[in-house]
Amino acid sequence: MKLQSRKIVIIGAGHVGSHAGYALAAQGLAEHIMFIDLDAAKARAQAMDISDASLYLPHSVKVSAGDYSQAGDADLIIVSAGPLPDRSKGQNRMDTLGQTVAVMKDVIAKLKELKFDGIILNISNPADVITHYLQKGLNHPPRKILSTSTTLDSARLRRALSEAMGIDRKSILAHVLGEHGESQMVAWSAASVAGKPLRQLIAENPLYGGLDLEAIAKEARGGGWTVLEGKGSTEFGIASSIAEVVRALFGDEKRILPVSVLLDGEYGQKDVYASVPAVLGNNGVEMVLELSLSEEERKAFAASCASMRGNLQYALGL
Repeated sequence: MKLQSRKIVIIGAGHVGSHAGYALAAQGLAEHIMFIDLDAAKARAQAMDISDASLYLPHSVKVSAGDYSQAGDADLIIVSAGPLPDRSKGQNRMDTLGQTVAVMKDVIAKLKELKFDGIILNISNPADVITHYLQKGLNHPPRKILSTSTTLDSARLRRALSEAMGIDRKSILAHVLGEHGESQMVAWSAASVAGKPLRQLIAENPLYGGLDLEAIAKEARGGGWTVLEGKGSTEFGIASSIAEVVRALFGDEKRILPVSVLLDGEYGQKDVYASVPAVLGNNGVEMVLELSLSEEERKAFAASCASMRGNLQYALGL
């Protein structure tokens, strides 16, 4: 019996790409992790640093640096290339769209040469629009290209709820939907604590009557900026989010996570990448789960999708 060795290629060896590589290595999610970066010396340095650390990790892993010619046999490619928003200039994720598209044109050209047919996980921002841009440029099967998108925003939301309620975040289920960015919205109608609807809990228990859901949603939306402005980049949260998505894919877990997928009628939306709860397995995105949203929430989700459609059209014209 031949055992399959899992190989992940990470395009971009910066703060996020390198932390993703370490998280994947530490959690034993691949036998081979390879970095590709325009700065070949940096890619080699990141690979060596993680390789040295692997001696003291529970799992053996080969970590290397290479080029696109060595990426064709990968099971999964993570795209983590492009600039960070310059907060000193007030930039948000969408403000980096032009610069990121310029990087993606090269990535698309190189991946086309490979004729890669595995799963692509994009984390380059603006995540949802760039994922759609990559899918169109590569003509890749939509169910095999996705983004972590609001996987991390949902973790930030659950942290904020946990701190406000004094309940462990693992007992709270709540999703941020739409854009990994300023137009995101929270599906409060579907939020629950240990299976009990959150709004019902608030109505019944005076202890939680003072919860300001709007302020909590704002904290989740701004969490990335707090981290970015405080230390210059986000690293650990996104790395763990990536590892969680990869585990669901490689383990064929059929796990539901909020990720950005191409919608085809779900939530009343078509031809737009937006973050929604989706079932993940070996085949990529296997099913989209439609939550019961209020009319106000559906409008907010539609507005987020409309914003991303407009930005995609702008990107395609660059």
